[in-house]
Amino acid sequence: MARKRKQEEAQSGAPEWMTTFSDLMTLLLCFFVLLFSFSSIDAKKFTAVLQSFQGSLGVLSGGKTLENTPYIEEALNDERLTKQIEETEDFKKLKEKLEEYLKNNHMQEQMLVDFEKRGLLLRFKDNVLFDAAQADLKPQAKQTLKFIADLLKQDEFTGKHIRVEGHTDSDRLVNSKKFPTNWELSVTRASNVVRFLIEEAGLEPTRLSASGYSKYHPVVPNDTIENKAKNRRVDIVILRSDFVKSEPYY
Repeated sequence: MARKRKQEEAQSGAPEWMTTFSDLMTLLLCFFVLLFSFSSIDAKKFTAVLQSFQGSLGVLSGGKTLENTPYIEEALNDERLTKQIEETEDFKKLKEKLEEYLKNNHMQEQMLVDFEKRGLLLRFKDNVLFDAAQADLKPQAKQTLKFIADLLKQDEFTGKHIRVEGHTDSDRLVNSKKFPTNWELSVTRASNVVRFLIEEAGLEPTRLSASGYSKYHPVVPNDTIENKAKNRRVDIVILRSDFVKSEPYY
């Protein structure tokens, strides 16, 4: 009779597995409290991160998927700055390789490699790529363009867009039936460079564009023979990522 009473009392209480489960939950709670005691949490940053998830995946209440807070904006700016630094380092390596090529081929006076706000500038000076008033690429010019194209096929530059720009001086073309004005000459020269880079050097067509500016973008005034020679040029600009969206052809 006593044994039966004890069994009834045991059955009237909580199941035995609940005791073990409660102990486990208590231990887990102590564990997380201990972790919390070792950590430091910025309440404002935590709130900003939490707000950024609002409306995302239906987990939290609807609203903006990204809260415009200084902390979120700061993180985005840091990421953008990191990418800009990496891109600048890649451009520096490319510049060094090009300058080494120019030195080995005694072309330092024929081509300029320099940074500008849009990216890395490769400037072919007067008559390096073309004969006077002509738009057919010279054989040596093709070798140089092929070397440049091979560099631009490397992994760190495969996403870079390339703009080819033709420029002339202010002198009118004389006895040229093929090119009535400097407009046609500058555009055709730029187009022929792009065509070579695509059809013979193997660059992706979507990465390239050509434009001609005639005499209207001089680097120096067209007031001396020496200055006019400086203005007769073809520029290849490897665009920075920040400037790609601002270009009208993208």
